[in-house]
Amino acid sequence: MPSDARRSATPVRILAFGGSTRPGSSSEIALRTAAAAAEARGATVELMTGPELLLPLYQPDLSARTEQAHALLASVRSADGIIIASPGYHGAVSGMIKNALDYVEDLRGDARVYLDGRAVGCIGVAHGWQAAVSTLHSLRVVVHALRGWPTPLGVAVNGAEGIARNEPQFVALAEQVVRFAEMQTRAVEA
Repeated sequence: MPSDARRSATPVRILAFGGSTRPGSSSEIALRTAAAAAEARGATVELMTGPELLLPLYQPDLSARTEQAHALLASVRSADGIIIASPGYHGAVSGMIKNALDYVEDLRGDARVYLDGRAVGCIGVAHGWQAAVSTLHSLRVVVHALRGWPTPLGVAVNGAEGIARNEPQFVALAEQVVRFAEMQTRAVEA
């Protein structure tokens, strides 16, 4: 049976978030490329970048949340799969991306806790291989701690070499996220 025949009648929802505060950053381009690949595979994709992720520092003891924080949490709740791209700042995930992920703590009481049951494609972009790989690794560790399923393929991008050569990896990563989301959706529908 062709893979298209096994897809759910309803397109899966993918949340793609990341980038930096600089429009058109390498990490944002990587994210947009992966998001486009997920859309090409039939997913409905929501993109959140830069200014949409400038959230107040996460404070677990405060219940008040900004409109942007509520929007992020609603998007995570409704997502069947997630793609995250982070720039590497000093060999780790950027503060903006880590702070956005910290807000996922607010989903601790949901029926679907944190990122549970969702494939998460991780992309780390930095100016050099060491920082790119350590950024990817730290992003995968955080996703795993939030009960997400990091896809088998994670993409480390050395921005010093450009990102165009990584397009096949972004496509493969997006396909893994969408395929897993489709399998999960079918399992729930069955």
